[in-house]
Amino acid sequence: MALTVKDRKDIISKFQQSANDTGSASVQIALITERIQYLTNHLKANPKDFAGERGLVKLVGQRKRLLAYLKKKDFAKYQQLTKELKIRK
Repeated sequence: MALTVKDRKDIISKFQQSANDTGSASVQIALITERIQYLTNHLKANPKDFAGERGLVKLVGQRKRLLAYLKKKDFAKYQQLTKELKIRK
């Protein structure tokens, strides 16, 4: 299983901007990054899972678009987020 409810809540509370923020770009990027890490490990163990590979490619593209949006809107938050999540620029 990818993320438990507790893991999701922990990630959301760490990256949210206000008390009720669950869908900002930074929260979405953090959640997608966790899913990407899970799928990457899964595909190392199951190299013939082509449907999982397609899902991984879609997630990477979605995260790339969100990062581009965040970079355009708030460059300081973009730099902080990429450093904290250890995402290459």
